[in-house]
Amino acid sequence: MSRYRCPVCDYVYDETAGEPREGFPPGTAFADVPDDWNCPDCGVRDKVDFEEITDGG
Repeated sequence: MSRYRCPVCDYVYDETAGEPREGFPPGTAFADVPDDWNCPDCGVRDKVDFEEITDGG
């Protein structure tokens, strides 16, 4: 499973953990998150702006 970071506030969406407060249970793939979803922490960035975290970063 992958993780994705907001480039503004560094919030991380972890597919393993999901985001229950946003309605995404653990195991929810980032691809299954709606395209109109915004960062739940800063509200500034859209899903398309998130960057996949690679190499354990």
